[in-house]
Amino acid sequence: MSSSAKPQTEDNDGLEAAVDQAIAACGGDLRATVRALIVANEYLENEVSELMKAVSHAYTRGRFQTYTG
Repeated sequence: MSSSAKPQTEDNDGLEAAVDQAIAACGGDLRATVRALIVANEYLENEVSELMKAVSHAYTRGRFQTYTG
């Protein structure tokens, strides 16, 4: 077995545990789980959009300096 297989297995184990937790949080109802994940995803997409607007606006006002290394 290659050394790259182990981290992938650990990632899969973590993902499977997260899936189990999401389903358990919705009482085992798979439709409710999918619905909750879609709502959460939409919320996060809106948050990212708002943050991108805020950073862009602050950058144009000179509140952020570029990194010159």
